[in-house]
Parts: sequence; structure tokens; C-alpha cells
Amino acid sequence: MSMEKTQLFSHFSGKKILVTGHTGFKGSWMSIWLKKIGAEVVGLSLPPNTQPNLFEAANIAQGMNSIIGDITDFNCVKDVFNQHQPEIVFHLAAQSLVRPSFHDPVGTYATNVLGTAHVLEAARYCDSVKTLVVVTSDKCYLNNEGIWGYREADRLGGKDPYSASKACAELVVDSYRNSIYKLDNNICIASARGGNVVGGGDWSIDRLVPDIVAALQKQDSIILRNPTAIRPWQHVLELIYGYLLLAYHLNVNGQEFAEAWNFGPSQDNEVTVESLTRTLVKIWGAEDKSIKVIPQKLPEAHFLKLDATKSRNRLRWKSVLNIEATLDLTAQWYRQFFYNPANALELVDQQIDYYLGLIDGLPG
Repeated sequence: MSMEKTQLFSHFSGKKILVTGHTGFKGSWMSIWLKKIGAEVVGLSLPPNTQPNLFEAANIAQGMNSIIGDITDFNCVKDVFNQHQPEIVFHLAAQSLVRPSFHDPVGTYATNVLGTAHVLEAARYCDSVKTLVVVTSDKCYLNNEGIWGYREADRLGGKDPYSASKACAELVVDSYRNSIYKLDNNICIASARGGNVVGGGDWSIDRLVPDIVAALQKQDSIILRNPTAIRPWQHVLELIYGYLLLAYHLNVNGQEFAEAWNFGPSQDNEVTVESLTRTLVKIWGAEDKSIKVIPQKLPEAHFLKLDATKSRNRLRWKSVLNIEATLDLTAQWYRQFFYNPANALELVDQQIDYYLGLIDGLPG
């Protein structure tokens, strides 16, 4: 690995790092990667909410301090900070799905807004914390269905409870960054806004790729609710690499990186739901699979795109997996898992190694 990448990953070795939401899809991949590069990982999260789930399948609790708790319980969050004294915090815990937010808007706001405030407030009184990365979403922007990618300075907003909750979380981050942390302890805090993440080990309800994979595995018809919707699809490894780069720069260079950051894929990965579905079906080897469209009643954005120019120029991050490679890695993971579920951790580890090989030649 190049000197730059070696320096990046060795920076986390031996550091105490707290990951909220470590039992979730992205949190599980993040925890595995951090342990792989020698970090001392602490996790705080609710129990996994699907069966199967990557957290249990890959035995991620082994080799880390895994704490089951709720970020809406401030005393719980505060106790974790006080007991474990992390230096770096990745806040991933969230209600992460659009459709369930319509059925439980209050719970969505409680987790995504108040829960974020709890994490930031607990960090405020924890002297060990130097760096905090809050993961939000591309849906934090007020979507006007324009053809241009949203930039970090664009207006925040949301027309559904999930999107609005992510916009509110961004405002919470901004208020702590520009007032409370400056007055109290100068913690370097940044938010990370990513696209629609895919990858092996996701069994979330009402999420496109897990639904496609489940249908392919059961040889059922694939149901699409919004086939013409366009999203910025990207592999989970692309986002985690971005989060690590951002945390590194915050920890080393300080407040000049304490901002909001977009991590979006290349334009080639901005495809329709139907196009992604047909590509994944072809990679799976099931070209004749039946696809049915059942329109949804709940409102959802039709077109969403991120402009990641700032991350490319200042963090020297860029997406390296096109849509075919993204879906190929995803399909490989699920097919090998279904063949031998005991290999879940090894499959993640292999794909991290593969991705590290791809980014080895990149500047950074």
C-alpha cells in the first residue's frame, strides 16, 4: 500500500473509537474495517432489527466493546462516553429508512434529531473526544427535482419525516460546531452526506437491493414501487473510506475540515431503480426474472444527485467503483454467503482487501 494510505490507516491504530449504530449495515462494515486497522472499537446501538443480520452473522461483537443501548436515552449515551473515553466518534445510529418514517414520524425524529443531540452533548463533556463525524444523508437537502447535484451550501429541508429529520440533524451539528464546541472544548465536528448505499449483508426492510436479492434467492417476482426514480448508488466501502478520510483530516488538521461533506458517486452510478434492478438481475444470472411495478402511495423524491467536488478536491476522495462493479461485489457477497453463511466475516474482509487494492494507486 502507498505511503499515504499506510499513514492514513495507521493513524487509527490503537485509538479509542466509538461507533454508534455498530449493529446496523454500515456500522457493521465500519466496525470490521476499524478493527482490521488496529483501532480499539466501542459500539453503541440497539440490537439488530432484522434476521439475518451482518452483525451477528460476522460475529462483529468479538474483539470490540459492544454495548446495546438507545441513543434516545441520554443517560445511556453519557455513560458510554464517560466509561470508555473515545478520541474519535463516528455517529451512524439512525432510523435510516424513508417509508417507516411515515408510520413512526415521532420515533424517527426522536432517533435522528434528539439522538444526534444526545451524542453531541455527551461528547461536549467528555475531555477525550477530539473528532466527531456525524453521518446524515443525501436526503437532507430540500429536493427541487433539479438536474444538478446538490452542493454542501445548498438549502436543507425535507418533504417527508425521514428527510426532514436528517436536515434537522444537520442543523444540530451546525449549531454545536459554531457555538457550543467553540465555547467549551473545540471538538472538530463534521457531517457526511452520502448516496444510496448498497453492499453485502444488508437485510433492511423496504430497501431496494435487499428486496431484489431476497426475490432472486426465493425465485419470486421482483416488485418495484418507483422504477423511474434516479438515485446516486454507491458501495458501502466507498462511503466508509470517505468517513475515515474525513476523520483523519479532522484529527490531524483540525477545524479547517469541520464542515459538511458530500460523498457521492460518479455520474455513471446515477441510474434509475429499474436500470439498477435489471443490471443486478443480469449479474445474478437470472435474465428472465419477472419484474412487476406496484406504484407506491407515499411521496418520495424522483431525482436525487450529489456534487462531491469538495471531497474530491480537498479530501482527495473519489468513487472508484462503477455501477457494474458495485453490483458485482454485492451479488458476489450474497451468493457466497448463501452458500456458506459461516464465512460472513471473511467475505467482508476479502472485499475490504480488494477495495484497498483499488485505492492504493489513488492520491490521498
